[in-house]
Amino acid sequence: MITALHNLKLISGGTIATGKAILIEGRRIKAVVNDTDIPADADKKDLNGAYVAPGFIDLQIYGSGGKLFAGKPETAALKRMEDDLLNQGTTGFFATIGTNTNEIVEQGIAAAKQYRENARGNFWGLHLEGPYLNAAKKGAHPANLIKKATLAEVKGWLEQADGVISMITIAPELQDQEVIDYLHAEGIIISSGHSNATYEQGKQFLNKPIPAVTHLFNAMPQMHHREPGYIPAIFEEKPYTSIVADGNHVDWPMIRLAKRELGDKLFLITDAVTAATEGVYQHRLQGDKYVMPDGTLSGSSLTMLKAVQNCVEHVGIELAEAVNMATLYPAELAGKTSKGRIEAGFDADLIIFNEEYQTLATILQGVYLTATT
Repeated sequence: MITALHNLKLISGGTIATGKAILIEGRRIKAVVNDTDIPADADKKDLNGAYVAPGFIDLQIYGSGGKLFAGKPETAALKRMEDDLLNQGTTGFFATIGTNTNEIVEQGIAAAKQYRENARGNFWGLHLEGPYLNAAKKGAHPANLIKKATLAEVKGWLEQADGVISMITIAPELQDQEVIDYLHAEGIIISSGHSNATYEQGKQFLNKPIPAVTHLFNAMPQMHHREPGYIPAIFEEKPYTSIVADGNHVDWPMIRLAKRELGDKLFLITDAVTAATEGVYQHRLQGDKYVMPDGTLSGSSLTMLKAVQNCVEHVGIELAEAVNMATLYPAELAGKTSKGRIEAGFDADLIIFNEEYQTLATILQGVYLTATT
């Protein structure tokens, strides 16, 4: 049976098209056709002029709905995240664990492996943000748990993980080359973050082989005309670079600057947390952001759709390009070649939303899920 979504505004590949229909067969997009070419035997679904975009991809999120996976890594927290994110139109995410004890990291690996067997399909693996960071740029990470990587520990975690670790944020300037080479050879996405690298150091490791940077402008040396730091190196080398577009972590003119410099390598993350009163990370909501007990800015309260809306309304990025930043570019970094576009042969992972930026429905692997408020 072919399902035909029609009467819609189709966002894909940096353009918005009308008069099109999306044909879905099984888990995949069969074709994008003109409204007038819908097969007679298709099950037609009228979307009443709503936007349809590829499902959002969030490569850094810590928890949702009162369950902070990063602090108490259990399968119930992964289920909460999967359910909440599907309701928000996010069809792929990396559950993230910040700098913590080995016990917590290993609990997270075990929970992720266990949950993977019954996941709904949008949980893609783990992102370890730490503990191999630079304490000089710790942000909300506890300095006493930050350490230098050893090859033995990294190998041990990857062997335990059996493929469930997808991404690791490190401070490359402090790590042995053998660790970086091992992670790269194992297919882990290495991202530079919470780093105090100089301009020269950044030029040496960005894209050589480190392909990504974690939350641009946050927890890194700021630009100075005599000590440039590695932000200018990021702008020159143009690795895939994430940014938190909430107006708290980064002000709008700086996102505008980053977009001008990085173009199709700048992508959105939520860096979202949830309230927590136990463990290393005790987040409390203050206005529209989360802070630690001492007032240090921690995670955001963003959704991916809100990040897209912010890019349009506050940064001046066209909607179709803001959608690319939430879909196509993170899919490219994650190596998901069948995600991030609405084209024949791509996975039928879609978000349907209205002009008020409200999620109306999510389609995951061809299954239509009406959003609940």
